[in-house]
Amino acid sequence: MEARATAKYVRVSSRKAKLVADEIRGKKVGEALAILQLTPNKAARVIEKVVLSAYANAENNHNLDTDTLYIDQIYANQGPTLKRYKAGPQGRAFPIRKRTSHITAVLKEQE
Repeated sequence: MEARATAKYVRVSSRKAKLVADEIRGKKVGEALAILQLTPNKAARVIEKVVLSAYANAENNHNLDTDTLYIDQIYANQGPTLKRYKAGPQGRAFPIRKRTSHITAVLKEQE
């Protein structure tokens, strides 16, 4: 049995979110949340919310034992990119890509 949660269209680059996700993959939920709280990164705040949501789903929807939960899968896929332009010298326009990501966390019980 597993519990999952997803945050879509998060305004953080998937490349930066993957660095944080790699740090907590396979760890127990309590240990992962402690790591996320001490990580000075915007992606860490978002991933913390996703993990807490999956934890609440496990507790309320799936009646899993919350003491034995660990992060089985966590991944950050690339979402759509917002394309904006910044004025440059001599009437030129420079593109700005505001990247988004979809972050998913899957929790499972240890046997």
